[in-house]
Order: sequence, then C-alpha cells, then structure tokens
Amino acid sequence: MTPTPPTLLVLDADPPPRLGRLTGRARIVHTDAGRLAERLPGADVLLVWDFTSHAVREAWPGDGPRPRWVHTASAGVDHLMCPELAASDTVVTNARGIFDQPIAEYVAALVLAAAKDLPRTLEYQRERTWRHRETRRVAGTRACVVGSGPIGRAIARTLKALGVTTAVVGRVSRTGVHGPDDLDRLISRADWVIAAAPLTDRTYRMFDTHRFGVMQPSAFFVNVGRGGLVDEEALARALTRRWIAGAALDVFAAEPLPGDSPLWELPGLVVSPHMSGDTVGWRDELGVQFVELYERWAAGRSLLNVVDKTRGYVPGH
Repeated sequence: MTPTPPTLLVLDADPPPRLGRLTGRARIVHTDAGRLAERLPGADVLLVWDFTSHAVREAWPGDGPRPRWVHTASAGVDHLMCPELAASDTVVTNARGIFDQPIAEYVAALVLAAAKDLPRTLEYQRERTWRHRETRRVAGTRACVVGSGPIGRAIARTLKALGVTTAVVGRVSRTGVHGPDDLDRLISRADWVIAAAPLTDRTYRMFDTHRFGVMQPSAFFVNVGRGGLVDEEALARALTRRWIAGAALDVFAAEPLPGDSPLWELPGLVVSPHMSGDTVGWRDELGVQFVELYERWAAGRSLLNVVDKTRGYVPGH
C-alpha cells in the first residue's frame, strides 16, 4: 500500500510558487488568508508564500493540531510569529540567503545616488535646467550597518568595495561586529547609517528622536530591514528640521504606504515599495530553495535556516 504523502499547505500570493518537483511527494493544498485557520489542522507543512500577510499570526492560536514545520518565503519572521507558535514544537525556517546580495546592491545604489545627487540631476533634466554642482566622493566616507546577519554583512562587503569604511553593529559584540553599546558612537561619526536588523522587541523603533539627533547633519539614513525599526514621525521631524541630510525607506510600518501618508512628500526622502531584494527571477529562487528544504525534511535530514523563535531570526550571526 502506497503511503499517503504529507500535506503541504500553501498560503498563496500571486503568482503562486512553482512546486512541480514535489508532484506525488506532497499533497499540495492552496489557501487564502480567509480559510487558513480551518485548514491548518490538516497540514504537515505550511509554506507562507504570501510573506506580507499576518494571517498565520492570527490563525495559529486556534484549536486542533498544527503543522510540524513552517517556512516563510522572506528573511523576516515578525509577520507570522505569535506566542503560541513560539512556544510550540513547530520548526520555523526562512529564506535566508536569497536576498543578501540584491539588497546590498540596492543600498550601494542609494549611497551612490545620494552622494552624486542623481535625484536632483534627473529633476533638472525634466526641467531642462543646466545647473552645475559639486558632489560627494564616496571613497573615504564612513558607514554604520545595523544588523550583523547575512544581509548586513553583504551590505558591509559591498560598501567596502566602494572604499567606504564600514562598521557593523549586532546583538552582541564579537570579532568584526560591534555591540549595541557602540551604536550611538558609531552613528554619530557615520556618513551612511544602514538599518538591516530583524524586527524584535529589542529593535522596535530603535531609530527614534534620540538616534536621529545623534547623527551628523550630513548623514544619510537607509532602512532595508523592517518598517518597525523606525519611528517614522521622528524621521519626519529629523528631515524637516534638517537634523540629517536625507533618507531612503524601502520598508514601512504600514504597507502598502497609504497614498495620504506625509512620507511621500518629505524633503530628502526616497520612498521605494519594499523592493530592495526583488531582482529578476527572485520568486523562482524562493521556490527552488523551499523545494530543496522540503526534500531534506522528507528525508529526515536536519533543516537549514532554522529560526530561533524566541529571538526572531536564524542564530549564528
């Protein structure tokens, strides 16, 4: 008698994942957020393909059994974690490794664009205005990257290749990484402050009025981590009062950013729609990564990218 394959429940987003390699090896059930709660008890594995949804966090505390493994197609896990999931025996994995270099390249592009005044160049071109200016040299400047995981380390490597002296701040101090006690000192000297940390209780709104006040008037701030890292009202004041020279946000407390948000018109702010890690083919890479993890799980081998559910990220960085 052929054994029944495990049930893989997919919280869908458009386009859905390509899981053809799992044909016959998993019973694949697709669901939307509205039916997630009723389908969770029958699932062995949950793939959170819609990584913008908070449906898992809302549905998980219900009755009945829960999947033994949850994988999210994202680096962050704050959108799905709840006390009941954190306390359970369910293994949680993430998409660590997919977004590192694309995000690093995006940050480098923002740094170069800010230093070379490219937004104003494009604006003057639209106006047919010939206005010569002097721009900043990137080599020899200083950056502070907050977040010592794979994304933060990739950002640091990429900026170093541009000649930027880069310091990395992590949860604890260790070789090559500064601890939280050094953060204020480092950002007070940095030309570029890059937020790439996971969102946890310790990092929530860590960039507040105090932190923006510590930065140099010439500093440029970038957030490619999570929207909750930043007190957006404090950033708005810092930009309006010219405490810092400019900023770029790729993530926000509310996404999509509402059309009536004042952030759209803040002076010196670049707004992008959570796209820093999304290069051509990124969804296919996420699908391949999950299939490879599923094959390890089905074979009884240890999973990669296992999240420490109390910390909210993959340990070891």
